Parts: sequence; structure tokens; C-alpha cells
Amino acid sequence: MNRLEGKVALITGAGMGIGREAAVMFASEGARIVVADINEEAAQETVGLIKDAGGGAVAAIGDVASEDDVRRMVEEGVEAFGELTVLYGNAGVLWKDRDRSVLETDEKWWDRVMDINLKSAFWLCKYGVPHLKRAGGGSIILAGSVSALAGFTRAQDAYTAAKGALISLSKSLAIQFAPDNIRCNIVHPGIVDTPLQAPYLTDEIREEFKSSIPLGRIAQPREIAHAALFLASDEASYITGAELLVDGGFMAQ
Repeated sequence: MNRLEGKVALITGAGMGIGREAAVMFASEGARIVVADINEEAAQETVGLIKDAGGGAVAAIGDVASEDDVRRMVEEGVEAFGELTVLYGNAGVLWKDRDRSVLETDEKWWDRVMDINLKSAFWLCKYGVPHLKRAGGGSIILAGSVSALAGFTRAQDAYTAAKGALISLSKSLAIQFAPDNIRCNIVHPGIVDTPLQAPYLTDEIREEFKSSIPLGRIAQPREIAHAALFLASDEASYITGAELLVDGGFMAQ
């Protein structure tokens, strides 16, 4: 308990899935949470879960692909809690019906996937990092994917490209801001049983994934949130520029 005592974390995409798990978990460890999400109802539900457990949280509603929205969400978080010390760029989209091979994907969907999965991290850091500097340091956590590390027969080329770019961005941020005591790391989940994945996880596909994962199962959101919690905490004080695989052994094969 209290691994994040005194910290203020802004988590994007915190209305459901991994983001919600992280928000509730971080709060249970003493952090105050800025629940950033485009879905106000979902964000308020997450805030309610945190407050019901005795934690502190505020909802900040907006589109993470919009510079104005992200700037406002950061400002609302600072106004509510006085500072920011953790930025968790968790928000993302996974549109397997619209984001496919380069031969099949329309430009509008390519751009939208890039805006949400990649540009959102740019805006979050542009407006969040100055507050981490003022706080004397902090932690940035970006949401990668094993899709950035391996090719798949079911192509999602915009998603893959965005997640690959986040790796390079995370390392650049780690080096730039190390003198400010700001760490930046990226977490690469494997397949996770989230609301985002649910429409695509038929029984057949679930079995296919299970057979390809050494631990023999799909991850739960809480397992990814635990990795983010570690990177947000002072336990990871000497870790920056790192890639943390949480994939059940998939990439070790």
C-alpha cells in the first residue's frame, strides 16, 4: 500500500479496460487520479469507483487526439490537485475492421488511428511534462504493443506503425528529460481481454491466441496495470528508456 503516496497521475483512456484498472489501482496505492477519457459516463464511473474506495479523482473529458482538449485536460488536472507527477498515455484504438493492410486501409482511418495512438502521446507530453518538471520529476508511461515488435498475418498497419513510433518517442523523451528527474518507459502488452478487444475475440480466435502464448492464456487488464504501477512508482527510480514486455512469453519464442 501507498506505493504512489503523494503522486498525481493523469491517465488517458481511463474510462474502461486497462486505463480503468490502472486508475483504480494507482488510487489504491495513494495517488490522486485525473481520469481522462472521451466518454464522460465511463470516466465518471471510474471516478466513482475511486471515490467509493476513499481515493481522490477528477474526470477530464476530451479527445486525446485534439491539442486543445489535451491542454485543457492537463490544466483541469493541475487545477484540481495542484500538480502532476505521472503521465500514463494509455488511450488507444484497435479497429481491426477499418485498420488492415496498407492495401485495404482508407487514409481517414490511417490518420485517425495515428492521431489517437501516437499523436495523443505527443500532446500529453507537450502539456504534461512542464508540470512534471515543476514538481521536481516524475514518470511517463506509454502504451506500446507486441504488434510493434512482430508482424502478424492479420495486418493492422496503422496500429503497428503508431506503436512502433511510440518506442522511438519513449527513448527520446527518456534521454531529453533525464536531467529533470523525469523517467519515460513503454509497456508492451500482448493480447488482453479488454472491451476494446471483445468484439474480435471469438471462441476460435481466443483458442488460437491461447495456443500461441507460452503461459497459455490471454492477459487480464489488471496484469498490464500492475506493470504500469511499478513504472509509476519510486521502485522503478533507476529505470528509464526501457521496454517492458507483458505478453505471457509470446515474444520469447
